[in-house]
Amino acid sequence: MDQYNDIPPEDPAEPGRGPVGALFTSLAQMVATAIGIAHTRLELLTTELQEEVHRVAEIMVYTAVALLAAGVGLFLLALVVIFVFWDTHRLAASIAVTATFFLIAVVAGLVLRSKVRAKPPMLDATIAELKKDRAALMSRR
Repeated sequence: MDQYNDIPPEDPAEPGRGPVGALFTSLAQMVATAIGIAHTRLELLTTELQEEVHRVAEIMVYTAVALLAAGVGLFLLALVVIFVFWDTHRLAASIAVTATFFLIAVVAGLVLRSKVRAKPPMLDATIAELKKDRAALMSRR
């Protein structure tokens, strides 16, 4: 009996058979892995962008409300202070109110500058993951 009769003949069109087929299978798996990694990173990127857009929109809404309320409140307070001192020290009251507004503006500007500088870089998590991926791929060489 022939011991090779039990093995079906190789079909050259069938991938996965022989060294060339194994090479193509490995390449296909590598491309699929790379696409999977890219897909995951793009999902992370879009998630971070959505979070950033929501965060900026929320900050803008609260900023507008706060500025409007503070502006109206400060204007009314300034009028009250000036009206209280109308008969005695009208000029001093006006100067004090104006100086107070300028002081508030300077403090708010300094706080805003510190908040902008302390903000984490945009897409920080995505960049960190891409660096990890690159390091992992470089270590395999």
